[in-house]
Amino acid sequence: MTADVLLERAAMAAAEEVLRVIYGDDLQGCTVSIDNVAAVIRAAIEAHVANSAEITDLHGKAFEAVQLLATPPADGGTLSPEDLRSLLGERLDKIHELATKILGATG
Repeated sequence: MTADVLLERAAMAAAEEVLRVIYGDDLQGCTVSIDNVAAVIRAAIEAHVANSAEITDLHGKAFEAVQLLATPPADGGTLSPEDLRSLLGERLDKIHELATKILGATG
């Protein structure tokens, strides 16, 4: 069963349940189409899924960036203590900037 079919079934079931809560089990007096309510629910679910996918992608890219930033430089053994402090400071600043962007996007 495809994700689209599962989404459609979930939206229809939710729409039917919403209308049952409002009108009772027999849906007596309901003039609203279950399909119309399901379309609204489906749109909300799709927006949520798209946002979740974007956040997941952002987290993946962030971990890749942190991994790159955490990798010691090839010439690390030849750096002076001052150069090494400067490099580490720059990398920590970039990690902080990245974490701030992620928290802003997910907050």
